[in-house]
Amino acid sequence: MWMSSLWRLVKFVVASALVVLSLQFILSVLTGTRVRTPPLTAEEHRLISPRTYEYLHNQPYVCQVRSPFLLLLVPVAPWEVAARHAVRGTWGSSGEDAMTLFFMGLSANEPQASLLQQSLQKEIKRHRDVIQMNFVDSYQNLTIKTLMMMNWVASHCPNASYAMKVDADIFVNVFYLLAYLRGSPRTSFITGSVIRDGRPRRDPNSKWYLSEEQYPGDSFPPYVSGAGYVFSTELAAQIVQASRFVRVIPMEDVYVGLCLQVLGVRPMYALSFLTLRNLFEIRKLEYDRCTFTRLLIANNFRPSELLQVWQDFSKSHADC
Repeated sequence: MWMSSLWRLVKFVVASALVVLSLQFILSVLTGTRVRTPPLTAEEHRLISPRTYEYLHNQPYVCQVRSPFLLLLVPVAPWEVAARHAVRGTWGSSGEDAMTLFFMGLSANEPQASLLQQSLQKEIKRHRDVIQMNFVDSYQNLTIKTLMMMNWVASHCPNASYAMKVDADIFVNVFYLLAYLRGSPRTSFITGSVIRDGRPRRDPNSKWYLSEEQYPGDSFPPYVSGAGYVFSTELAAQIVQASRFVRVIPMEDVYVGLCLQVLGVRPMYALSFLTLRNLFEIRKLEYDRCTFTRLLIANNFRPSELLQVWQDFSKSHADC
């Protein structure tokens, strides 16, 4: 009798284990998630979870009015008015296929913050392209900002084909970029300047310092430089889900790489087939029209430089 009961118990345990493994396999197939990393504690996840924060100013209906092929997501600080003006006057308003949105937190500098917010309210009402969230805008909170951007895409614009996280001081050859993406994969796709040999900086004086407690590993998984990278929009929701398994660190591009590792997604280089040159140029380059026609991005432009360069490039890039 007891042998029969024991056998039924063994069969129940085995069957339960098979059900759990099957569910994990299905989840892995559907989302690409490697179900091996233990989830964060509730307190650890609270720091990074989009549910912890709010959109103070949102644009939830913009993708109902338009259905963009490409979303350009630009993280900026509230006080970077000139940078937003330059983006709007250049690659940020270059056709119906692309839509540009600015993401920011709050200024911590009182009493200037109150006057800045009043000015920002007018800008938001005029342009309707600013999304503001209720955390202090700082380098340390850039990863939170990035997760909120991903959450916004997943929640409000999942039908866009691609999204690009791109800094405001970047030159974007949006003409080439749109053509390039027409032939790119539509799922599990992320591309940019891929960094494969990244290591944590242990010097406390470094801007990129990470303690062993924050990140105990000796190296980073492959990740794309945060200056500018493009991804298929279905990855936005998956990255938000993967954040349940990844402790927050201030280096947002590395953090996204850690989420991609959880998902089993590897970032792709964007190379010119003719020259094998990286199309995402993260060095500072002197402007040359025909050189820039063969790049997707170039780095480190002041707002006045970006406006000046675009005036020439937008009119004459087809001549190269």
